[in-house]
Amino acid sequence: MTDTEPKPVVSMAIIARDGAVLMIRRRQKEGELLWAFPGGAVEDGETAEQAAVREVAEEVGLTVESESVLGRRVHPKTGREMVYTACALVAGEPTVLDEEDIAEVAWVKHSEIDEHVPYGLFEPVQAYLDEALAS
Repeated sequence: MTDTEPKPVVSMAIIARDGAVLMIRRRQKEGELLWAFPGGAVEDGETAEQAAVREVAEEVGLTVESESVLGRRVHPKTGREMVYTACALVAGEPTVLDEEDIAEVAWVKHSEIDEHVPYGLFEPVQAYLDEALAS
């Protein structure tokens, strides 16, 4: 891929369970970014929702179902087009499968999100987690 080719859209899965959201810690920072939601590039022929489900299985070994798209934006730190999808956990316990890119996975409590993402979350994602993690 050259610098003139458009970069693929990145799809992120937002998985909330028992008062926490699943996050991954990258092996290498992407700019300021170290912690993120599981996700990756949307491949030809798939929707952002399908990419989120596939990436979660590939990266952390969970089976999830897409519930709804929370929003799209151009990420202010990376310049990449991002799609955020709320996903329901169907089966599995998270484990690092993509050892080349991911150092660890963690269920992050609502009160800990700022420690993992000090620059703040995309507003629609934060609003979703405020509600999903409140109970």
